[in-house]
Amino acid sequence: MGSITAKELAAILHLSESAVSLALNDRPGVSRETRKRVLDAARENGYDFSRKALGRDQKKGTICFAVYRKSGAVVGDTPFFSDLTDGISIRCRRDGYECVISYLYEDEDLQGQIYDMRVARYAGVIVLATEMEEQTLSLFDVVESPLVFLDAYFERPEYNFILINNIQGAYQATKYLIRKCRTQPGYLRSSYRISNFDARADGFYKAIREAGMSTSQSLVHRLAPSQEGAYADMKELLRTEKPAKCYFADNDLIAIGSIQALKEAGYRIPEDVSIVGFDDISSAQYVSPPLTTVEVPKAYLGEAAVGRVIQMIEGHSLQPLKVEVFTRLVRRKSVACAQT
Repeated sequence: MGSITAKELAAILHLSESAVSLALNDRPGVSRETRKRVLDAARENGYDFSRKALGRDQKKGTICFAVYRKSGAVVGDTPFFSDLTDGISIRCRRDGYECVISYLYEDEDLQGQIYDMRVARYAGVIVLATEMEEQTLSLFDVVESPLVFLDAYFERPEYNFILINNIQGAYQATKYLIRKCRTQPGYLRSSYRISNFDARADGFYKAIREAGMSTSQSLVHRLAPSQEGAYADMKELLRTEKPAKCYFADNDLIAIGSIQALKEAGYRIPEDVSIVGFDDISSAQYVSPPLTTVEVPKAYLGEAAVGRVIQMIEGHSLQPLKVEVFTRLVRRKSVACAQT
């Protein structure tokens, strides 16, 4: 009987393949407890650790996935970023590159952290730029490796960007609300601004204008972008205000937190208030009622970023690109049809 593989270990431990790979290769990105659990199980099941060193020797190079964190209000330990990381790790392994994960913290000598990336001389670098602001981009000019910014876009044509089509997703969701509810949707808007949320606002208001409605007439609530924060903000708001008949939410966490507050206040979902979210995180299908939302192909987004950086590593298609990945509306039970 042959030794156990990393894929088989992942199945036994109910972990992602990327988490097992990080633990086996002593890379950052998993907790100390998870690393110990993986290594203990590997020894118990006869994992061939000699293959680990051999595999590294045969790699074409190392691609660094750098997670930029400003506040952690949006980028956190959520299923969205777990799926994104899995897509990056799996595509790196498939194309013969090692993947390492690092974290960049804005309040901890960011310039020095970025310079360390230059010194490391990675084959390529992918920066998760969800929480990044445009003025931060120039700090990455010192990085000499091929560089791709993921999940954000700024009007800087010298850089490469891979992101979802936020405008299209929000526009599609808002049009669906207008068609089903036959009334002007409200907007559960994040109180924390990032470029993705700004683009979703553009999509929301585009659908409002196209329907012949006045943008100033949409009821807008600024809520924290976390489930707990949105719940607390919406609960406080409902003490003095009546909700709209339907809402588009900047993300699923806002939608789910708001649903909880609305139900506690005696409103029925979707009979009294309909809601559409954005991201299609795993819990969206388990909330009551299951959440209609915009599906983001998270793993594919990560794979696309790796594909782009490999093109640059290998000298192909060096012209900077902005690549947008389309989304898809997932219809569940949180939207009701208008009564005729």
